[in-house]
Parts: sequence; structure tokens; C-alpha cells
Amino acid sequence: MNKFVVFIGVIFLLALSSCGRRNEGGELVGAAQRGKYMEPIPHGMVLIPSGSFTQGINDQDATWALNSQSKRTSIGAFWMDETEITNNEYRQFVEWVRDSIARTKLGEQFEEFLNSEDENGNLIEPPTLNWNTEIDWDNEEYAELLEEMYVPEHERFSSRKEIDARKLVFSFQWVDFKQAARLSNRYNSETGEYEGLVDDYQGGRKSIEDRSSFIIKESLNIYPDTLSWIHDFTYSYNEPLAEQYFWHPSFDDYPVVGVSWKQARAFCRWRTEFHNSALRKNGKYSVPEYRLPTETEWEYAARGGIALNLYPWGGDYTRNEKGCFLANFKPLRGNYVDDGGLVTLRVGTYEPNGYGLYDMAGNVAEWTSAVYAESAYSFTHDMNPNYQYNALPNDPPALKRKVVRGGSWKDVGYFLQCGVSSYEYQDTAKSFIGFRCVRTRHVK
Repeated sequence: MNKFVVFIGVIFLLALSSCGRRNEGGELVGAAQRGKYMEPIPHGMVLIPSGSFTQGINDQDATWALNSQSKRTSIGAFWMDETEITNNEYRQFVEWVRDSIARTKLGEQFEEFLNSEDENGNLIEPPTLNWNTEIDWDNEEYAELLEEMYVPEHERFSSRKEIDARKLVFSFQWVDFKQAARLSNRYNSETGEYEGLVDDYQGGRKSIEDRSSFIIKESLNIYPDTLSWIHDFTYSYNEPLAEQYFWHPSFDDYPVVGVSWKQARAFCRWRTEFHNSALRKNGKYSVPEYRLPTETEWEYAARGGIALNLYPWGGDYTRNEKGCFLANFKPLRGNYVDDGGLVTLRVGTYEPNGYGLYDMAGNVAEWTSAVYAESAYSFTHDMNPNYQYNALPNDPPALKRKVVRGGSWKDVGYFLQCGVSSYEYQDTAKSFIGFRCVRTRHVK
């Protein structure tokens, strides 16, 4: 009899674990099993584990610093690019935008550049771009459609036919969760409608019609400001860098510069969709968005797991025991070359910090997602703190300041310290500011 009871029990358990987790007994067993998810390690990124640290000043912080505060904070785990985004990596973005514009134009006459049907023969409306068809830029049949992508003849230097960087506009979308989360903007299930107002970031405000009102659409020119090498340093000869730094192969592994905060954010949007599109095509789960790090994430990562350290490498000095500098910055009252380079250097030239991150001090300063405010440590939360604000066109300039961290090749050693913040305006591009991306890690 006991064996019979055991047998019946086994049959019952098997039934519960069968396809769709069928449960005729009415017990709470969860939805259909989807298998264990294993998050793939992102290419070129390292894992920054969750933890807690003291954020802010140290005993060598200047007494006049406005942001001379500190607080204890806790951070969730995330992935971070081991180096700053390079010219070559950013150029992949630029070329994708160029090719997407070209395919859109060519698709007006040549159907092979568009996908009008899916693999099952179902109509795709509107058609999507077909990236499997190569673009022959020298094809005479394409010439007329692609001509407007080039610099007009009367603007060409030495008759060089070049892509007009002014035409490289990236259109993208993002969901404004901040506005959607406001209680006044929530869906009213009793009336069956939304009742709030939403900013469109074009200077207007409109009534919320449905969920699409929280989808913000933007278009932005994404080509780096190569002239920043000249306008940042008026009385300095930097024309060769303006002409060659971004496109010449000798600078492929150097950090991209001349990219504004808005352009860096647009890159993150593109990178997210570029990656997730490939994952979805292969029937895999998408990953969290790539984004700029919060100020707290950046500082936590820069410290490399060492508490209260002055610099990312853990010591109190900018030289090692052999007297060699440990980062690319402006030492010795302007002896730029004494650290190994005049301006920027290849990413990863110096040793990484404890988390395996390169150039968290020097080379180029880095954008974060945070708004710069002297009192931010006082009002931000102590769990994943972040002061982020999407500035409106008519907002005062102070709300358009974004936190920059890490110091650069043109900065003195003070700005290399882990706890020191600076800022630039979100629509400003500088020859000494770059960026790297982070991605929130899935919970185990």
C-alpha cells in the first residue's frame, strides 16, 4: 500500500513539472518554466560587484571646493567598459548612421535594401532596412540617390568627395520613466484615461493621450566636433589633430573626444538597440540598456575596491616606486610629455585598477549621467544615488551642467582624484572629454 501511495505521488509531481506546468490541483506553482537564465558576459566590459563605500572628499580635497561633502552609499552590481570608448568604436556608430541613411534613400527605388516581408511571407509595414545587402558606393545607378549625402561641390577642398558630416543625423526614441512615474500622470482605471501633462523636450507641454506620450523622439547629429582641438586652445597649433584624430587609423585605439553629453547618450541608445536587435533575431532575451554611469557608480568603480583611496591605483602619489607617472595628465607645471604623451594616449596604456578598469584617471575626462549640483550628496538617496534631470530648452544653464569625472591629459593631478567632481554643459564638446558605458547586471 505504501509503495502505491509513493507511486501516485511521483505521478502527481511529474504532472506538475510537465509542459506548461499544468496544475489541476489549483496550487500556486508559478507560470511555465522558462529555464535558467545565464547572463552573457558583455564584450569589452568588466563586472563591478555590488558594495558599499564612502563617496566624496578625502583629506587632500581643496578647502575651497564647493562639493566638499561625503556620504556612505550602497551600489548594485553593474558592467562597465574596461576602457573609454575609442575612435574606432564610435566610428562604428557613425558608419551605421551613414549606412542607415543611405539604405533608406536607396530603398526608395531598389527594393533589395528594404525588408517588406518576414521569413513567413507576412507583410512588414512599414518596411525595415535590409542590412544583408551591401552598398556599392561606386555604383552609377546609386549615384544620384546618394549624391546629397556628400559635401556639395562648391564646398569641397581640393575636389575631395567626402560624406557630409552635417547629414549624419541619428533618430532615436526613449521612454521617460521619470514623467511616467509621477502620480499625476498615472492611468486612471476608473475614468479609463490619463489626466496629466507631459513635457516634450521641444519647449512644449501636452496632454497625455496614452502610453505613447511618454515615448520621447529625438534627432541628433552624432559626428564628433573635430574642431574642438582648435577652439579649446586658441593660441595653440592643433590643426593636425583636428584634421586626423578621429578618422586616421593611427588613432583608432585612442579615446574618442569632441563628443557632447547628448551625443554620448545617443551612442548608448544605439548600442542598446544594436545589441538587443541581434539577440532578438537569434531568439534570445534582451539585456538591460547601455547607459552613462551615474556619478556614484563612476566613483565606486574608480576606487577599484579600495576604501578611501586617493587615486584609482590605490596610492597617495601620481608616481610609482620607479618614479614613473601612473596616468596621463599635466604634471610638473606643464611638462605634458613626462608621463609618456603630449595629448591623449592609446586606451589601456597604464595599468588597470583593482576592478580591471583602465584610465579611470587621466587620458580623457568622462561624462556621467548626473546633473552637477554642489548639494547633490545632501538630497540623493543612499542606495544607488543619482541626480538625473532631462533639461528643457528654456531651463537655466545650471540645470544643463553634467558631472565630468577622472581628469584628462590637460588637467593637473588634483582632478585625477577619485572623489573630485567637475562639470561641462550637456551640449558642449571638448577635446579632453570622452565617455564609457555601463550596463546594470541582472540579479543572479
